[in-house]
Amino acid sequence: MISSDRKTVRNVLFIMCDQLRWDYLSCYGHPTLATPHIDNLAKRGVRFDAAYVQSAVCVPSRMSYYTGRYVSSHGSTWNYVPLSVVQRTLGDFLEAAGLDAVLAGKTHVIPDRLGLQRFNMDPESPRGRRYLEGGFVEMDRYDGHAPPGAESGYADYLRSKGYKSDDPWSEFAIGALDEEGKFASGWLLRNAHLAARVDRSHSETAYMTDRALDFVRAKGDQSWVLHLSYVKPHWPLLAPAPYNDLYRDADAGPIIAVSAETRPPHPVLAAYRTAHEDCLSYAQESVVRHVRPTYMGLIKEVDDHLGRLMAELEQLGRLDDTLIIFCSDHGDQLGDHGLGEKELFYEQAVRTPFIVVDPRAAADRTRGTAESRFVEAIDVLPTILDALGLPQPDHLLEGRSLVPLLHGAHVENWRDCVFSELDYAFRDARRALNRGPDECYAWMVRNTRWKYVHYQGLRPQLFDMQEDPQELHDLGADPIFATVRGELKDRLADWLMTRKRRITLDNATVERTTEGWKALDMQIGVW
Repeated sequence: MISSDRKTVRNVLFIMCDQLRWDYLSCYGHPTLATPHIDNLAKRGVRFDAAYVQSAVCVPSRMSYYTGRYVSSHGSTWNYVPLSVVQRTLGDFLEAAGLDAVLAGKTHVIPDRLGLQRFNMDPESPRGRRYLEGGFVEMDRYDGHAPPGAESGYADYLRSKGYKSDDPWSEFAIGALDEEGKFASGWLLRNAHLAARVDRSHSETAYMTDRALDFVRAKGDQSWVLHLSYVKPHWPLLAPAPYNDLYRDADAGPIIAVSAETRPPHPVLAAYRTAHEDCLSYAQESVVRHVRPTYMGLIKEVDDHLGRLMAELEQLGRLDDTLIIFCSDHGDQLGDHGLGEKELFYEQAVRTPFIVVDPRAAADRTRGTAESRFVEAIDVLPTILDALGLPQPDHLLEGRSLVPLLHGAHVENWRDCVFSELDYAFRDARRALNRGPDECYAWMVRNTRWKYVHYQGLRPQLFDMQEDPQELHDLGADPIFATVRGELKDRLADWLMTRKRRITLDNATVERTTEGWKALDMQIGVW
């Protein structure tokens, strides 16, 4: 419940799941997966039905969330590409206002050590650590795709609970025992039905929720900003009991079949399907049917623990002054279109769940509604700054505050399309296509009718999202739609040419110093 005595936002809870599809929540219409606590957030806030990430890859997507800037602007184009220390993040903006962006979970920030070396800054100094951590104060950083290091307490926590091992994550958190009592690794999809060796109360999701609970209890009545970033339902796909079995016999949804496509696949799509092991596995229906129930169980586990957190916030009275954002860094193909993982621009990967709860009375008029207008990952940072009453540097931020939409205000000229990007240079698809590392960029523009994907050096893709919502009919080479493709290519070019590249001076300074040389009694070009 939200009380009637609500005047301001004092706290922010920024929740992110990893690799969570938008349509795998009951509030977004999944027929069998029950997520009542996330559904309750939608009832208390606004559910955005057309939310898109700036890349369907972890690092570039998250860096867009954290900077409020498109991938072309912040430059961290794939998982191995550091975020430049010159890019300002949520933590940097909050620090200037005397607040910290505290992290519990994953950021996947790749540290820019060369940038620190250039500035002769000690990476172990407080300032150096802050830069390397993307501006966050790391209460417990756990990226979830390798054994936890010194930045997380999870490994020691597991040992303290009796899981004795040099690597308790591999042996217990993502390890199982098969039907013969032999060790089975969660890295292998065929083991997805088995139960992880950790108790449900000691899982990755449970542990990080405990850290969040410790944090909000310790803060008392002080203001705070917490980024609770779960590593699930991202692989390794192994869940503790009973979550591994909850949906084993349930409807896991239809599979969008490759056989339904009407035209030969785009060269990049074909390369992904033939060069990547995840796609070769997920192309088999038996694999998809085996894996999806575990994916669903991991989502259910997240929902259950969010229920714990929300109950505690209510008891502490924090639901009345806390802005809550729930989202995902990207989706998961889960076998649709013959693909595993994410990356390519199908709705399963680039469209994500997005729910915002504004506790203020001004948001009552939209509470429990669904919003169909386009929103993007880059909107999170300006929304947080706006809700906290902090400046929004308009020369840097490329997203827009969602507060007007949350408050039901009339908004002129809201965006009519969304954009996403991909750099597949690090993938075997590049080699299969015989392309160089600087020849693998792709950009998507999607409006209410069309989705256009421009591939560097290759033909585009085009889908009619009204007539073909499953994206089965690629019109990228159809001469009938040449005009449509030309218009969308121009729209994409206009967008690329208007990125905010003047990042060292704000707009107010530009306005103040326009023609400033005249004040110096300089007479240039005067007859």
